[in-house]
Amino acid sequence: MSRTRWADHPLAQLTLVRFREFWREPEAIFWVFIFPVLLAAGLGLAFRNRPPDVLKIAAVTPELARSLRQEKLLDVEQLSAAAAEEALRTGKVALFAAPSPGGAVVYRYDDTNPEGRAARMLADQAVERAAGRADPVASSDRLMREPGSRYIDFLLPGLLGMNLMGSAIWGMGFAIVDARRKKLMKRLIATPMPRHYYLLSFVLARLLLLVVEVGVLLGFGAWVFQVPVRGSMLDLAVLCVLGSLAFSALGLLIASRAQTIEAASGLMNTVMMPMWIVSGVFFSAQRFPGALQPAIRALPLTAVIDALRAHMLQGASLAQVAPQLGVLGVWLLVSFTLALKLFRWR
Repeated sequence: MSRTRWADHPLAQLTLVRFREFWREPEAIFWVFIFPVLLAAGLGLAFRNRPPDVLKIAAVTPELARSLRQEKLLDVEQLSAAAAEEALRTGKVALFAAPSPGGAVVYRYDDTNPEGRAARMLADQAVERAAGRADPVASSDRLMREPGSRYIDFLLPGLLGMNLMGSAIWGMGFAIVDARRKKLMKRLIATPMPRHYYLLSFVLARLLLLVVEVGVLLGFGAWVFQVPVRGSMLDLAVLCVLGSLAFSALGLLIASRAQTIEAASGLMNTVMMPMWIVSGVFFSAQRFPGALQPAIRALPLTAVIDALRAHMLQGASLAQVAPQLGVLGVWLLVSFTLALKLFRWR
Protein backbone atom coordinates (compact mmCIF):
# COMPACT_ATOMS: atom_id res chain seq x y z
CA MET A 1 0.00 0.00 0.00
CA SER A 2 1.45 3.38 -1.00
CA ARG A 3 2.08 6.14 1.48
CA THR A 4 -0.85 8.19 0.14
CA ARG A 5 -3.25 5.28 0.27
CA TRP A 6 -2.17 4.41 3.81
CA ALA A 7 -2.74 7.99 4.97
CA ASP A 8 -6.31 7.79 3.63
CA HIS A 9 -6.98 4.43 5.24
CA PRO A 10 -9.76 4.52 7.92
CA LEU A 11 -7.47 2.88 10.50
CA ALA A 12 -4.76 5.50 9.89
CA GLN A 13 -7.28 8.33 10.23
CA LEU A 14 -8.72 6.87 13.43
CA THR A 15 -5.21 6.47 14.88
CA LEU A 16 -4.44 10.11 14.04
CA VAL A 17 -7.63 11.09 15.87
CA ARG A 18 -6.34 9.30 18.98
CA PHE A 19 -3.08 11.29 18.79
CA ARG A 20 -4.87 14.58 18.28
CA GLU A 21 -7.16 13.92 21.23
CA PHE A 22 -4.12 13.19 23.39
CA TRP A 23 -1.98 16.17 22.36
CA ARG A 24 -4.90 18.57 22.78
CA GLU A 25 -5.16 17.64 26.46
CA PRO A 26 -2.36 19.30 28.47
CA GLU A 27 -3.46 17.33 31.53
CA ALA A 28 -2.86 14.03 29.74
CA ILE A 29 0.64 15.10 28.64
CA PHE A 30 1.47 16.13 32.21
CA TRP A 31 0.29 12.90 33.86
CA VAL A 32 1.81 10.58 31.24
CA PHE A 33 5.19 12.23 30.62
CA ILE A 34 5.98 14.90 33.23
CA PHE A 35 4.46 13.57 36.47
CA PRO A 36 6.44 10.25 36.53
CA VAL A 37 9.69 12.15 35.92
CA LEU A 38 8.92 14.63 38.72
CA LEU A 39 8.00 11.78 41.06
CA ALA A 40 11.19 9.89 40.23
CA ALA A 41 13.27 13.04 40.73
CA GLY A 42 11.65 13.91 44.07
CA LEU A 43 11.81 10.44 45.58
CA GLY A 44 15.23 9.77 44.12
CA LEU A 45 16.61 12.89 45.80
CA ALA A 46 14.76 12.25 49.07
CA PHE A 47 16.10 8.68 49.34
CA ARG A 48 19.48 9.21 47.69
CA ASN A 49 22.60 7.56 49.07
CA ARG A 50 23.93 9.64 51.94
CA PRO A 51 25.78 9.17 55.23
CA PRO A 52 23.81 7.47 58.00
CA ASP A 53 21.52 9.74 59.97
CA VAL A 54 22.65 10.77 63.45
CA LEU A 55 19.95 9.75 65.92
CA LYS A 56 18.99 12.14 68.69
CA ILE A 57 18.61 10.51 72.12
CA ALA A 58 18.51 11.63 75.76
CA ALA A 59 20.42 10.48 78.85
CA VAL A 60 19.29 11.11 82.41
CA THR A 61 22.70 11.15 84.14
CA PRO A 62 26.06 12.72 83.19
CA GLU A 63 27.76 9.31 83.36
CA LEU A 64 25.37 7.77 80.86
CA ALA A 65 25.66 10.80 78.60
CA ARG A 66 29.48 10.47 78.52
CA SER A 67 29.26 6.77 77.69
CA LEU A 68 26.71 7.29 74.95
CA ARG A 69 28.66 10.12 73.32
CA GLN A 70 31.37 7.62 72.38
CA GLU A 71 29.05 6.48 69.57
CA LYS A 72 29.41 8.93 66.68
CA LEU A 73 25.97 8.10 65.26
CA LEU A 74 24.22 9.30 68.41
CA ASP A 75 23.47 12.92 69.32
CA VAL A 76 23.13 12.76 73.08
CA GLU A 77 21.37 15.38 75.19
CA GLN A 78 21.33 15.21 78.99
CA LEU A 79 17.82 15.82 80.40
CA SER A 80 15.91 15.18 83.58
CA ALA A 81 13.77 12.04 83.67
CA ALA A 82 10.54 14.02 83.20
CA ALA A 83 11.98 16.12 80.36
CA ALA A 84 13.41 13.02 78.64
CA GLU A 85 10.06 11.24 78.80
CA GLU A 86 8.29 14.29 77.37
CA ALA A 87 10.88 14.56 74.56
CA LEU A 88 10.33 10.89 73.69
CA ARG A 89 6.54 11.29 73.76
CA THR A 90 6.68 14.27 71.37
CA GLY A 91 9.18 12.66 68.98
CA LYS A 92 12.10 14.99 69.76
CA VAL A 93 14.31 12.03 70.68
CA ALA A 94 14.22 8.41 69.51
CA LEU A 95 15.18 6.97 72.92
CA PHE A 96 16.21 7.92 76.40
CA ALA A 97 18.46 5.99 78.77
CA ALA A 98 18.20 6.02 82.54
CA PRO A 99 19.99 4.06 85.30
CA SER A 100 18.12 1.57 87.43
CA PRO A 101 18.93 0.01 90.81
CA GLY A 102 21.74 -2.53 90.57
CA GLY A 103 23.68 -0.66 87.90
CA ALA A 104 21.51 -1.73 84.96
CA VAL A 105 20.48 0.67 82.19
CA VAL A 106 16.83 1.05 81.13
CA TYR A 107 16.10 2.15 77.58
CA ARG A 108 12.74 3.77 76.86
CA TYR A 109 11.73 3.80 73.18
CA ASP A 110 8.98 2.84 70.75
CA ASP A 111 9.80 -0.60 69.35
CA THR A 112 7.57 0.01 66.30
CA ASN A 113 9.76 2.96 65.28
CA PRO A 114 12.81 1.91 63.21
CA GLU A 115 14.79 4.87 64.58
CA GLY A 116 13.99 3.76 68.14
CA ARG A 117 15.21 0.23 67.48
CA ALA A 118 18.41 1.48 65.80
CA ALA A 119 19.07 3.94 68.65
CA ARG A 120 18.60 1.16 71.23
CA MET A 121 21.21 -1.05 69.51
CA LEU A 122 23.75 1.78 69.16
CA ALA A 123 23.19 3.00 72.71
CA ASP A 124 23.66 -0.45 74.20
CA GLN A 125 26.89 -0.97 72.25
CA ALA A 126 28.22 2.38 73.49
CA VAL A 127 27.36 1.62 77.13
CA GLU A 128 28.92 -1.86 76.94
CA ARG A 129 32.13 -0.54 75.39
CA ALA A 130 32.36 2.21 78.02
CA ALA A 131 32.08 -0.49 80.68
CA GLY A 132 35.10 -2.29 79.19
CA ARG A 133 33.54 -4.89 76.93
CA ALA A 134 35.90 -6.29 74.29
CA ASP A 135 34.52 -7.54 70.99
CA PRO A 136 35.16 -11.33 70.84
CA VAL A 137 35.44 -11.32 67.03
CA ALA A 138 37.10 -8.59 64.97
CA SER A 139 34.93 -7.17 62.19
CA SER A 140 35.11 -4.60 59.41
CA ASP A 141 32.68 -2.98 56.98
CA ARG A 142 32.68 -3.01 53.18
CA LEU A 143 29.97 -0.67 51.93
CA MET A 144 28.21 -1.25 48.61
CA ARG A 145 26.71 1.78 46.89
CA GLU A 146 26.63 0.75 43.24
CA PRO A 147 23.68 1.17 40.86
CA GLY A 148 21.10 -1.54 41.37
CA SER A 149 21.09 -1.53 45.16
CA ARG A 150 19.63 1.93 45.79
CA TYR A 151 16.04 2.99 46.42
CA ILE A 152 15.81 4.83 43.09
CA ASP A 153 16.76 1.59 41.30
CA PHE A 154 13.91 -0.17 43.12
CA LEU A 155 11.52 2.73 42.51
CA LEU A 156 11.91 3.38 38.79
CA PRO A 157 10.51 0.02 37.55
CA GLY A 158 7.58 0.56 39.92
CA LEU A 159 6.90 4.00 38.48
CA LEU A 160 7.20 2.63 34.96
CA GLY A 161 4.65 -0.10 35.71
CA MET A 162 2.32 2.40 37.38
CA ASN A 163 2.59 4.69 34.36
CA LEU A 164 1.86 1.84 31.93
CA MET A 165 -1.28 1.02 33.90
CA GLY A 166 -2.49 4.60 34.36
CA SER A 167 -1.96 5.81 30.81
CA ALA A 168 -3.50 2.67 29.27
CA ILE A 169 -6.58 2.44 31.49
CA TRP A 170 -7.31 6.17 31.66
CA GLY A 171 -6.50 6.75 27.99
CA MET A 172 -8.69 3.90 26.83
CA GLY A 173 -11.54 4.36 29.29
CA PHE A 174 -12.05 8.11 29.09
CA ALA A 175 -11.84 8.33 25.30
CA ILE A 176 -14.39 5.55 24.77
CA VAL A 177 -16.85 6.81 27.38
CA ASP A 178 -16.53 10.36 26.11
CA ALA A 179 -17.24 9.23 22.54
CA ARG A 180 -20.24 7.22 23.73
CA ARG A 181 -21.52 10.17 25.77
CA LYS A 182 -21.26 12.50 22.77
CA LYS A 183 -22.92 9.87 20.53
CA LEU A 184 -19.85 9.77 18.27
CA MET A 185 -19.87 5.97 18.31
CA LYS A 186 -23.44 5.93 17.06
CA ARG A 187 -22.36 8.00 14.08
CA LEU A 188 -19.24 5.95 13.42
CA ILE A 189 -21.04 2.62 13.24
CA ALA A 190 -23.37 4.12 10.64
CA THR A 191 -20.37 4.52 8.29
CA PRO A 192 -18.82 1.70 6.22
CA MET A 193 -15.90 1.59 8.70
CA PRO A 194 -15.33 -1.90 10.19
CA ARG A 195 -16.02 -1.71 13.90
CA HIS A 196 -12.79 -3.42 14.89
CA TYR A 197 -10.84 -0.56 13.25
CA TYR A 198 -12.14 1.79 15.95
CA LEU A 199 -10.82 -0.36 18.82
CA LEU A 200 -7.62 -1.20 16.92
CA SER A 201 -6.85 2.51 16.55
CA PHE A 202 -6.60 2.80 20.34
CA VAL A 203 -4.14 -0.08 20.45
CA LEU A 204 -1.95 1.38 17.70
CA ALA A 205 -1.93 4.82 19.32
CA ARG A 206 -0.97 3.27 22.67
CA LEU A 207 1.91 1.32 21.15
CA LEU A 208 3.28 4.39 19.36
CA LEU A 209 2.99 6.56 22.46
CA LEU A 210 4.61 3.78 24.49
CA VAL A 211 7.98 4.44 22.84
CA VAL A 212 8.00 8.04 24.09
CA GLU A 213 6.41 7.20 27.44
CA VAL A 214 8.97 4.52 28.35
CA GLY A 215 11.89 6.29 26.73
CA VAL A 216 11.38 9.54 28.66
CA LEU A 217 11.23 7.86 32.09
CA LEU A 218 14.06 5.38 31.52
CA GLY A 219 16.20 8.02 29.84
CA PHE A 220 15.73 10.38 32.78
CA GLY A 221 16.59 7.62 35.27
CA ALA A 222 19.73 6.63 33.38
CA TRP A 223 20.87 10.22 32.82
CA VAL A 224 20.26 11.64 36.29
CA PHE A 225 20.53 8.62 38.61
CA GLN A 226 22.42 6.06 36.46
CA VAL A 227 19.63 3.51 36.90
CA PRO A 228 20.78 0.34 35.10
CA VAL A 229 18.96 -1.73 32.49
CA ARG A 230 20.85 -5.02 32.67
CA GLY A 231 18.56 -7.04 30.40
CA SER A 232 18.24 -6.71 26.65
CA MET A 233 16.29 -3.78 25.22
CA LEU A 234 14.27 -6.15 23.06
CA ASP A 235 13.07 -8.07 26.12
CA LEU A 236 12.25 -4.78 27.82
CA ALA A 237 10.17 -3.74 24.80
CA VAL A 238 8.25 -7.03 24.92
CA LEU A 239 7.53 -6.56 28.65
CA CYS A 240 6.29 -3.00 28.15
CA VAL A 241 4.14 -3.88 25.13
CA LEU A 242 2.53 -6.87 26.85
CA GLY A 243 1.91 -4.86 30.01
CA SER A 244 0.41 -1.96 28.07
CA LEU A 245 -1.85 -4.31 26.08
CA ALA A 246 -3.04 -6.04 29.25
CA PHE A 247 -3.92 -2.74 30.89
CA SER A 248 -5.52 -1.46 27.68
CA ALA A 249 -7.76 -4.53 27.61
CA LEU A 250 -8.66 -3.88 31.24
CA GLY A 251 -9.48 -0.26 30.40
CA LEU A 252 -11.63 -1.42 27.49
CA LEU A 253 -13.51 -3.77 29.82
CA ILE A 254 -14.10 -0.98 32.36
CA ALA A 255 -15.39 1.35 29.64
CA SER A 256 -17.46 -1.29 27.82
CA ARG A 257 -20.72 -0.29 29.52
CA ALA A 258 -20.08 2.99 31.33
CA GLN A 259 -22.30 5.84 30.10
CA THR A 260 -20.82 8.80 31.99
CA ILE A 261 -17.35 10.12 32.79
CA GLU A 262 -18.18 9.98 36.51
CA ALA A 263 -19.09 6.29 36.31
CA ALA A 264 -15.96 5.44 34.33
CA SER A 265 -13.76 7.44 36.72
CA GLY A 266 -15.22 5.63 39.73
CA LEU A 267 -14.71 2.21 38.15
CA MET A 268 -11.13 2.99 37.07
CA ASN A 269 -10.18 4.29 40.52
CA THR A 270 -11.75 1.22 42.12
CA VAL A 271 -9.60 -1.02 39.94
CA MET A 272 -6.33 0.93 40.11
CA MET A 273 -6.19 2.19 43.70
CA PRO A 274 -5.77 -1.25 45.35
CA MET A 275 -2.98 -2.09 42.91
CA TRP A 276 -1.18 1.20 43.60
CA ILE A 277 -1.14 0.23 47.29
CA VAL A 278 -0.34 -3.50 47.27
CA SER A 279 1.59 -4.14 44.03
CA GLY A 280 4.96 -2.83 45.21
CA VAL A 281 5.25 0.52 43.43
CA PHE A 282 6.95 2.38 46.29
CA PHE A 283 7.79 -0.47 48.70
CA SER A 284 8.03 -4.23 48.48
CA ALA A 285 4.76 -6.15 48.21
CA GLN A 286 6.34 -8.70 50.59
CA ARG A 287 5.42 -6.37 53.47
CA PHE A 288 1.82 -7.58 53.26
CA PRO A 289 0.74 -10.76 55.12
CA GLY A 290 1.61 -14.11 53.56
CA ALA A 291 -2.07 -15.02 53.20
CA LEU A 292 -2.49 -12.12 50.73
CA GLN A 293 0.58 -12.90 48.62
CA PRO A 294 -1.11 -15.25 46.09
CA ALA A 295 -3.79 -12.64 45.36
CA ILE A 296 -1.20 -9.84 45.14
CA ARG A 297 1.00 -11.82 42.73
CA ALA A 298 -2.05 -12.45 40.53
CA LEU A 299 -2.57 -8.71 39.94
CA PRO A 300 -1.35 -7.37 36.58
CA LEU A 301 0.51 -4.42 38.12
CA THR A 302 2.43 -6.74 40.47
CA ALA A 303 3.34 -8.97 37.53
CA VAL A 304 4.64 -6.17 35.32
CA ILE A 305 6.59 -4.47 38.16
CA ASP A 306 8.20 -7.74 39.31
CA ALA A 307 9.14 -8.55 35.71
CA LEU A 308 10.58 -5.08 35.08
CA ARG A 309 12.63 -5.15 38.31
CA ALA A 310 14.01 -8.62 37.55
CA HIS A 311 14.86 -7.57 33.98
CA MET A 312 16.34 -4.14 34.72
CA LEU A 313 18.21 -4.89 37.96
CA GLN A 314 19.11 -8.58 37.61
CA GLY A 315 19.24 -8.96 33.83
CA ALA A 316 16.51 -11.62 33.81
CA SER A 317 15.44 -12.95 30.41
CA LEU A 318 11.87 -13.44 29.24
CA ALA A 319 12.11 -17.13 30.14
CA GLN A 320 13.02 -16.22 33.72
CA VAL A 321 9.97 -13.94 34.08
CA ALA A 322 7.63 -16.41 32.38
CA PRO A 323 5.25 -16.59 35.40
CA GLN A 324 4.74 -12.82 35.30
CA LEU A 325 4.26 -12.93 31.51
CA GLY A 326 1.66 -15.64 32.02
CA VAL A 327 -0.27 -13.48 34.49
CA LEU A 328 -0.27 -10.56 32.04
CA GLY A 329 -1.33 -12.84 29.20
CA VAL A 330 -4.29 -14.16 31.19
CA TRP A 331 -5.43 -10.63 32.07
CA LEU A 332 -5.11 -9.59 28.42
CA LEU A 333 -7.12 -12.51 27.05
CA VAL A 334 -9.83 -12.55 29.71
CA SER A 335 -10.33 -8.76 29.80
CA PHE A 336 -10.39 -8.40 26.02
CA THR A 337 -12.79 -11.34 25.54
CA LEU A 338 -15.21 -10.02 28.16
CA ALA A 339 -14.94 -6.47 26.79
CA LEU A 340 -15.90 -7.60 23.29
CA LYS A 341 -18.93 -9.45 24.64
CA LEU A 342 -20.07 -6.61 26.88
CA PHE A 343 -19.11 -3.63 24.70
CA ARG A 344 -21.95 -1.22 24.01
CA TRP A 345 -21.68 1.02 20.95
CA ARG A 346 -24.70 3.18 21.78
